[in-house]
Amino acid sequence: MTEPLLAIRGLSKRFGGVVASDAIALEIARGEVHAIIGPNGAGKTTLLGQLAGEIVPEAGRIVFDGHEITGLPPWRRSLLGLARSFQVSSLFRDLTVLDNVALAVQGHAGHSFHFWRNARSEPELRAPARAALTAVGLADRIDAVVADLSHGEHRQLEIAMALATRPRLLLLDEPMAGMGHEESARMVTLLRALKGELTIVLVEHDMAAVFALADRITVLVYGRVIASGRPEDVRVNAEVRQAYLGDGDEGFLP
Repeated sequence: MTEPLLAIRGLSKRFGGVVASDAIALEIARGEVHAIIGPNGAGKTTLLGQLAGEIVPEAGRIVFDGHEITGLPPWRRSLLGLARSFQVSSLFRDLTVLDNVALAVQGHAGHSFHFWRNARSEPELRAPARAALTAVGLADRIDAVVADLSHGEHRQLEIAMALATRPRLLLLDEPMAGMGHEESARMVTLLRALKGELTIVLVEHDMAAVFALADRITVLVYGRVIASGRPEDVRVNAEVRQAYLGDGDEGFLP
């Protein structure tokens, strides 16, 4: 059996009396899109934060490509091949699209931001930035100021910034948040094009997008895994349906 790219063993985290991660055990296979879903407050973003190194677990282990990374800071995980997008955009709005991605390349390479003037002319920074923007469909927007982009283009740009670091594992937190139907459809097309090229862990509330993209789905409720498997199996799982119906979302499954 092929060793998983990411193995989560007994990951636990509390915030006061709230159990955000309850001994989560999970394996992410190489090249798969693995969706993490669950009602509000289920602990999805907390799990991503622990995987990225932004939140320190109280117990458990995280193993990436056979290496223990539980105690590593985010920048060390980035160098190993983990990249993350956030639920709330974090972009340099006064800079151009290309500048934002070049900064991501520069930061990943460990260069100081004091050398930004040189970064604007360095081919080793600009070339991968342009390639990443082409991959997400923003090749014709490289000179646009970020503040002038649409919300959907902001999300595309965030993914381009993550791709520019050449990750092996991409952690996506609500990439469709705030999007209309057409923008969501474009994002699904973009993520589908990335399938197989890298491994993706996707936290998303848009169930149509989840079932269109995911190879496997894991469902969290109150920080606990209640189901994990193929989309068709999760779709008919009685405990999953009860968890969502109890949350008042009767149309959660497409």
